Amino acid sequence: MRIILFGATGMVGQGVLYECLHADDVEQVLSVGRTKTEQQHPKLKEIIRSDLFDYSEIQYELKGFDACFFCLGVSSTGMSEEKYRRVTYDLTLSAATILSQLNPEMVFTYVSGVGTDSTEKRNVMWARVKGETENDLMRLPFRGAYMFRPGFIEPVHGEKSKTRLYRVLYIIASPFMPIIRNVFSQSLLTTAQMGKAMLNAVRYGTRKNILEIPDIREISAPL
Repeated sequence: MRIILFGATGMVGQGVLYECLHADDVEQVLSVGRTKTEQQHPKLKEIIRSDLFDYSEIQYELKGFDACFFCLGVSSTGMSEEKYRRVTYDLTLSAATILSQLNPEMVFTYVSGVGTDSTEKRNVMWARVKGETENDLMRLPFRGAYMFRPGFIEPVHGEKSKTRLYRVLYIIASPFMPIIRNVFSQSLLTTAQMGKAMLNAVRYGTRKNILEIPDIREISAPL
């Protein structure tokens, strides 16, 4: 497989990148983002861009890929709906639209979140925007489009969030992880499970386009 990865420097993206680089059937990973991953690996190639809304200059570098794992996202805390929509809906659809044209046989996987509103009508701003993003991604002519809706994600290979508040929370929670795993086992996923599930979605497909926590856990397991 040849995979394009957005958001490789975020916590989820770091975990997905790890699984991709350690998968025997992954030939190449192209990381597209604003900052370098600071990783060196024979399979990894990076494109650093300040503008993630326009890909006209690099179209030729985005052709010939089997999958895109879109792990790029921001917290809605303190953001207006207009700004959050710009960096969530507009940014995601800008990339997905050009990729669907260049790679019609591609599988596109989007990291959304538990509680996303598919109806686009609820009062929770981020849930509406994520719901609209999911809906329009599934309308694009990909071979497959899968919306991942995780909740709490545990880093297992040293991954770190780019959001300072989340980094602090993970540090505080670290000593209590055995208890958290036991009490909240049905709500918890790991970065490894996220990466393995995305790879399996490309390899085998899934019965659902929208994958909640139990679905992600199920398809992350080896077949």
